[in-house]
Amino acid sequence: MVKVNPIEQLLDQFDTLILDGALATELEKLDCDLEDPLWSARVLLDEPEKIRKVHYAYFEAGADIAITASYQASIDGFKKRGISEADARALMKKTVELAQQAREDYWMEKKEAFRPYPLIAGSVGPYGAYLADGSEYIGNYGVSDSFLYEFHKPRIEALVEAGADLLAVETIPSLQEARVICDVLKEFPDISAWMTFSLRDAVHISEGTSLKECAEVLNACSQIAAVGVNCVTTEFVSDAVQALHASTQKPIIIYPNSGEHYNPETKTWNGDNDVHMDAAAADWAKKGAKIIGGCCRTGPEDIRGIHKILRGNQ
Repeated sequence: MVKVNPIEQLLDQFDTLILDGALATELEKLDCDLEDPLWSARVLLDEPEKIRKVHYAYFEAGADIAITASYQASIDGFKKRGISEADARALMKKTVELAQQAREDYWMEKKEAFRPYPLIAGSVGPYGAYLADGSEYIGNYGVSDSFLYEFHKPRIEALVEAGADLLAVETIPSLQEARVICDVLKEFPDISAWMTFSLRDAVHISEGTSLKECAEVLNACSQIAAVGVNCVTTEFVSDAVQALHASTQKPIIIYPNSGEHYNPETKTWNGDNDVHMDAAAADWAKKGAKIIGGCCRTGPEDIRGIHKILRGNQ
């Protein structure tokens, strides 16, 4: 049994919790070049202050939880750039420290009533994100459980050692990887994590396994504090929430993309960003979602709208 579950503690006080939005989108607005296998983690190497600045903007917009810049970061990925293992671990930890610094700066300046002290969630992206070839939207990596275990363990260890309040295990495309990460978590019994999947359609994750089966498997993992979906089109969210609501008693977490569609082969976005996230968030909350935010192509203005509609009456 996990010793600390900050999600459970905050949901005892608030009906819903509000996540931040996209990190990479905001870094690009700050003129960061993310054309790199490390993606937003590249900014750690030469412009870390911009990461802190984005975290601060999301706290200012009303986010209760910040997700660190470690999604596409890994010990192996940094080592490929000629960075030693010790320095790679330090960079993983720095993602947590930057978010913590932004939180402290914000809280000292603008502490608000009717709002929880924000949490820092250490992002654990899938093995497919390290491959940087769109595999997090496909799954079926063709690697062994032990391989995935050894890939994820040092990243999780660094984030835990840095003092993340919990882990954000996100955009997971396969049940195999979900099971393996649950096993890794057992080595760190004081930490809890949420787990969110990428989707093929509204009720199947990217590799084809049903959301129902995934939720039922995660029900047996006490360290999983919430289950849901992220980096998905908004049109899938309502059905996904309902499928999860029928399959688990764990809190449901959702943070979709802006409404545009991502093509992992061309790495481009298509369609219109015409989804009103605030109105959609109210509907998702009514259907049972307890933790709501945004993923790719969303920004502080979306989180501000979600905060206003979900907590404005306070």
